Amino acid sequence: MSFSVTEPTKGTKWFAGAAVVLYAIITLIPLLWIIATGFKSPTDSIAYPPKVFFEPTMEGYVNLFTDRTRATDKMLEEAGPATTWYDRIARDRGTVISGPSRYGERFLNSVIIGFGSTALCMILGTMAAYAFSRFKVPLKDDLLFFILSTRMMPPIAVAIPIFLMFRNLGLNDTHLGMILLYTAVNLSLSVWLLKGFIDEIPIEYEEAALIDGYTRFQAFYKVVLPQAATGIASTAIFCLIFAWNEYAFAVLLTSGTAQTAPPFIPNIIGVNGKDWPAVAAGATIFLVPVMVFTVLLRKHLLRGITFGAVRK
Repeated sequence: MSFSVTEPTKGTKWFAGAAVVLYAIITLIPLLWIIATGFKSPTDSIAYPPKVFFEPTMEGYVNLFTDRTRATDKMLEEAGPATTWYDRIARDRGTVISGPSRYGERFLNSVIIGFGSTALCMILGTMAAYAFSRFKVPLKDDLLFFILSTRMMPPIAVAIPIFLMFRNLGLNDTHLGMILLYTAVNLSLSVWLLKGFIDEIPIEYEEAALIDGYTRFQAFYKVVLPQAATGIASTAIFCLIFAWNEYAFAVLLTSGTAQTAPPFIPNIIGVNGKDWPAVAAGATIFLVPVMVFTVLLRKHLLRGITFGAVRK
């Protein structure tokens, strides 16, 4: 039996292209609205009906990165004229800047914890996946299922035991504690994904390298790793997204020193209550590192998702 592949008609291609464009527009609307809200004034951000066209302002970003206090006219006169553009924005709202906010610290914590846990997860996950793929591990199937079963458990189910354990070990509100926790949660995903990639790499390549005098580690480092780079990159993206967006553990286990941006952004309060432009500005900036990381590895991500789908 033979199968023939027919070329899609021009109308089919046009319809498929239009459907993709429409889907992209629909999915981008919430993101574009968040970005636009970051450049609105507090009044425009809660206007009804919502304003699509508005006069842009940097007030949301100023409020995000600064702490402000309400000032009387006399206090404003004694303070003198504003010397910077962000001072002028604050003065126009009848406030004075009292110092920097803590958003920068929280954002840096997200970078340290997110990328730190992702790097550690890739190191441990790659070695574990290589061992499961290449060696005869006793009870391999049972161990793999046990590793996968840790991913099935909702985080809230183990939140209290982890909180008590971290408190006794002195890991509460520490960068190390959060990195280890996110690594443990993501390790099951990385092991299973990377094992599939390493299984697709012919073992004959390593055997040839061993015959040429390479050690097992040299064969792994110089033969397997370069070919598994696609899988490692795509797995790293998924692990980073989880660690970057995680909220439940961050709320429960951090409060000051190691608090990340997700629990901090919803609590941004302005002098008159909830400051939605500042919240939108914080969310917009929070998206940038993951977007840049994904764009840099987009080729690996596309190939990684489809790797092994078609076998020769």
